[in-house]
Amino acid sequence: MAELDQARPRSGWRRPLGERSLREVHGSIAIPPDAGFWRKLFAFAGPGYLVAVGYMDPGNWATDLAGGARYGYTLLSVILISNLMAILLQALALRLGIASGRDLAQACRDHYSRPATIGLWILCEIAIAACDLAEVIGAAIALNLLFGLPLIWGVCLTALDVLIVLFLQHRGFRYVEALVVGLIVMIAGCFAIELWLSKPVVADVTVGFIPTAGILGNPDMLYIAIGILGATVMPHNLYLHSSIVQTRMYADTHASKAEAIRFASIDSAVALMFALFINAAILVMAAAAFHGSGNQDVADIGDAYKLLTPLLGTSAASVLFAVALLFSGQNATLTGTLAGQIVMEGFVNIRLRPWLRRLITRLMAIIPAIIVVALYGERGTGALLIASQVVLSLQLPFAVFPLVSFTSDRAKMGEFVAPGWMRALAWSVAVMIAALNAWLLYQILV
Repeated sequence: MAELDQARPRSGWRRPLGERSLREVHGSIAIPPDAGFWRKLFAFAGPGYLVAVGYMDPGNWATDLAGGARYGYTLLSVILISNLMAILLQALALRLGIASGRDLAQACRDHYSRPATIGLWILCEIAIAACDLAEVIGAAIALNLLFGLPLIWGVCLTALDVLIVLFLQHRGFRYVEALVVGLIVMIAGCFAIELWLSKPVVADVTVGFIPTAGILGNPDMLYIAIGILGATVMPHNLYLHSSIVQTRMYADTHASKAEAIRFASIDSAVALMFALFINAAILVMAAAAFHGSGNQDVADIGDAYKLLTPLLGTSAASVLFAVALLFSGQNATLTGTLAGQIVMEGFVNIRLRPWLRRLITRLMAIIPAIIVVALYGERGTGALLIASQVVLSLQLPFAVFPLVSFTSDRAKMGEFVAPGWMRALAWSVAVMIAALNAWLLYQILV
């Protein structure tokens, strides 16, 4: 009997794989078995764009606007590095989901003690609430700029987007992905026009992508840089991606999983390059329009909207800016719903109806947003947006370290353990993120 036990393959996971996350859409999208490369790539395309949405939400706008207006093109290097980090970490997240059948939250529940799991869940919920806060504020500001709707009413109105989520999930997951991709294309189109109108100096933009040590020595610049990092590499996106890649109907074989990882990685990298373009475009536009025109202190989205028309010479600049902001806020709400459902089911195995989960998440964001708007009005929203992104960045190590640890463990991942070069880069990124957060806290406290 002992010999039989030794011969039986062992798993690095402590518990058998239980109920799948997002079970209502798990394995719901068929993959044509004999199709060519492009047709298969199209079948796998989608999850990467849902993840990319979180990298271009209104929180990114606040940090990118502040960075471009105050420091010109200098922080473009931070956007580039953050995006490369995101591509690496999302590749690990999808690898975990496909290879193990577990999302990151389920993997944490399996590996860690009950108290540690609860602690990680609470931290993740805080991160989701911070992200949702940025979406609420961003959408409310856009509604105010376009239609004159008071901010408080705009904040309350954002709770109704739960109906959009419910409708699309009922129709099928491909409808969710199609809407997200469509909105991303429209946001990118808006900013392509904004770049053409702002006429940045190409040589200065190119230099901005080169990292400089001066960022670490300037506490104010470092604060914005950490905010950009938090707005770009978002902790709940790691949980989200590890789950939604499992919506594809690939076989439980080594060859099929290897193919799924390959195509999902391409989908993720291409989608995140869209996020890189949009984030860089926001900062470049802010640098070109505000930094050299005596408007270096513009960090507020409302002020940026009002100044774009006189500075760029056309009202279309302001209108496109606000429309893209509205699309961005609405897009991000879709993925926030899914992420909230995944972490609650994965960490503590609590399964709520999507509309109830959405309302809970929204209330956690709406209450502080209403308080800030009531006390400080529009002026308080910019600082709140940036602060929410710093909170996200501070939560990031608690998602990154478990992810890197799991995907580096051969007992857990088997043949799909991350290759050596990927593990080395991932651990370096994890340590860098933790070090930057520690440095930020030191600068704030001292």
